[in-house]
Amino acid sequence: MLRIIARAVAAASIVSLPSLAAAEPINLKLSFFTSDRSQIYQYSVKPFVDAVNSEGAGLVHIEVYFSGAISGDLSQQPQLAADGMADLAFIIPGRTPDRFHDTSVLELPGLFRDTREASRVFTELARDGTLSGYDDFYVVEGEVSGPESIHSRKPVASIADLNGLTIRVNNPMEAEVLQRLGAVPVLLSINQTTAAVSNGTIDGATFPPAMLFEFGVGRVATHHFMIGLGGAPMALLMNRRKFESLPQAAQSIIRKYGGEWLSDYSTKKFDELDRQVLQTLEADPRRTVVFPGAADEKTIQAVFKDVIAQWAGSSDHNRELLARVRAELAKLRTSE
Repeated sequence: MLRIIARAVAAASIVSLPSLAAAEPINLKLSFFTSDRSQIYQYSVKPFVDAVNSEGAGLVHIEVYFSGAISGDLSQQPQLAADGMADLAFIIPGRTPDRFHDTSVLELPGLFRDTREASRVFTELARDGTLSGYDDFYVVEGEVSGPESIHSRKPVASIADLNGLTIRVNNPMEAEVLQRLGAVPVLLSINQTTAAVSNGTIDGATFPPAMLFEFGVGRVATHHFMIGLGGAPMALLMNRRKFESLPQAAQSIIRKYGGEWLSDYSTKKFDELDRQVLQTLEADPRRTVVFPGAADEKTIQAVFKDVIAQWAGSSDHNRELLARVRAELAKLRTSE
């Protein structure tokens, strides 16, 4: 009798082995283009990774590959996730405008009151299929930086001083605005900009205040023209097939800590940092911080309006897309 019981226990142990193996967490690879010390990581990625790994312990685990360990090319990050070389990737849509051309509506200057509502609208429209280019992905979260301004090695006290200056821009929309204001825009990756400003290849760059020292541009550009261009869209994407293959419990955790949760956390932190950096710049006697005067501001707003009108008038699709954004904005503002 004891031998029969022993055999039964042994058999039960063998049967249980597959279930023990199945209890191993699902590992997800996240490609991040710069270091874990960057503010982008600390505010836009790390909170999500930490929350998912904590609540999903034993079920799902995200491992971050920093500093381009999977690929150092910022423009290749979306394809890494689409092809499954990474399960998740943090991207800058403006670096691949052909793929994410509809995202340019979020780059329009003067459209949003703040980064929070811009980020909410971005996430909603990318998830519901309004914006092209996101079909291969589950959009964990979309966000838009604070308004970008010009930071230069050369003094810029007015629009007239922009004439002929070569300025790094984040996306084609910024390029259009600056070209109308007399500058020579150069589309350049964020992690190549400091060297280009330092060696004189370009005269300056557009960044929100929060990002000025993130990649070192603040060390070499000491003249700050606070023009308030549109923000720069960014997004955390996940391979859609991979997301849909996860257990429902894992999907729920990713949904819980993406979207509004991550957007609200990130935009709050970056808004605070924008204010802190601006105060630091203004207090530094080695720097000049200039806000456009009344005449320049009128010119700037006229250019913004013309750029929006030209963009919307270039196609029925763009006009409908702008109307959709404005409708989403109205709904968001009404609910507040």
